[in-house]
Amino acid sequence: MTMGMQCFLSREKSRFLLMLCILLVFFIEMTPTTASRSSSSSTQDLEVQTQLKLLNKPAVKSIKSPDGDIIDCIKITHQPSFDHPLLKNHTIQMTPNFHPEGIFAQNKVSSSRTITQLWHLNGRCPEGTIPVRRTKKDDLLRASSIKAFGKKKHITIPQPRSAAPDLISQSGHQHAIAYVDGDKYYGAKATINVWEPKIQQSNEFSLSQIWILGGSFGEDLNSIEAGWQVSPDLYGDNRTRLFTYWTSDAYQATGCYNLLCSGFIQINNEIAMGATIYPVSGYHGSQYDISLLMWKDPNEGNWWMQFGNDYVLGYWPAFLFSYLSDSASMIEWGGEVVNSESDGQHTSTQMGSGHFPKEGFGKASYFKNIQIVDGSNNLRVPKDIGTFTEQSNCYDVQIGKGGNWGSYFYYGGPGRSPDCP
Repeated sequence: MTMGMQCFLSREKSRFLLMLCILLVFFIEMTPTTASRSSSSSTQDLEVQTQLKLLNKPAVKSIKSPDGDIIDCIKITHQPSFDHPLLKNHTIQMTPNFHPEGIFAQNKVSSSRTITQLWHLNGRCPEGTIPVRRTKKDDLLRASSIKAFGKKKHITIPQPRSAAPDLISQSGHQHAIAYVDGDKYYGAKATINVWEPKIQQSNEFSLSQIWILGGSFGEDLNSIEAGWQVSPDLYGDNRTRLFTYWTSDAYQATGCYNLLCSGFIQINNEIAMGATIYPVSGYHGSQYDISLLMWKDPNEGNWWMQFGNDYVLGYWPAFLFSYLSDSASMIEWGGEVVNSESDGQHTSTQMGSGHFPKEGFGKASYFKNIQIVDGSNNLRVPKDIGTFTEQSNCYDVQIGKGGNWGSYFYYGGPGRSPDCP
């Protein structure tokens, strides 16, 4: 072998060894990252499965809804509320001690049609059970974190008195509401027509609800809420759903939507929280509405909720709250959307029907027969109703009074438009 050939082989051997070293270093550096990712994925899977087991109690019967939901009929004593330490030995109150006076004496004249829930088309839950929308793995994975699933973000309640211009930039939440304050309130009622507003992107929502508020707008605000909402992040679709919410510390640590934590105790076996409302109103077409009533039992102190004239759904135990254990200091009715201001533009997420109040019946959204419950447990029309919206050129509210509708208002809007850039 010549000297030149030996040199060539030596160079090739060195190059091979160099490449081998580089690959070895690369492998060593990458291996911990891969292991870390695998460990992280495994931890998340474990968290998801633990949470699903906590939320999805064993079912007596399961019903597949046409919208893809699964409604589990679970024993009334097995519902998530009883995971709360203070409810371990709780005796369920199957009927309220008191209804507000006048509740069943309402004028039954209605300009809208009957409404139900979509899962009813495929079955009903037996006596002794309650219907619970099953939480799926995908529901949890859509949330910003498993801990955040089923919770609202902090700073989401409209503050009419302050009307602070930085409310929008603080939280991205916008409202068009009617409200009363300056007195003690023991409940509220309204009839709301139901729509399916368009949502621009999945991290936004649109809802219409009643707020029952206690205390100041600080860190300890108490709130009980109920209405209808479209929330792709929470439910995975764009359908309109019945919902409730509660918090005793301004959305920081307590409370959740529907039955996604310990709190609300359901007694009704026909209406499922978080389930699709069917049908919904059409523009220039048939109008469908729901009536909601929430009131405080003067004896037990629990806050009850009723859907329509026939369904008492359940109650929030008095011990959950501080201020609301006595009374509410403000009632709000109206719409709320999340405006993420994507690309610096206002969202095109609709509130209500997506049309302004001035368009009126059959086109705009409404709340009618607005009432409060007073200290004598009577339903009555509130005095001095105020209105509030952050940007009336995006979402507006117009109040009226008279006829079968009592006190009412139209509200909502399209969001982004030439007037709302």
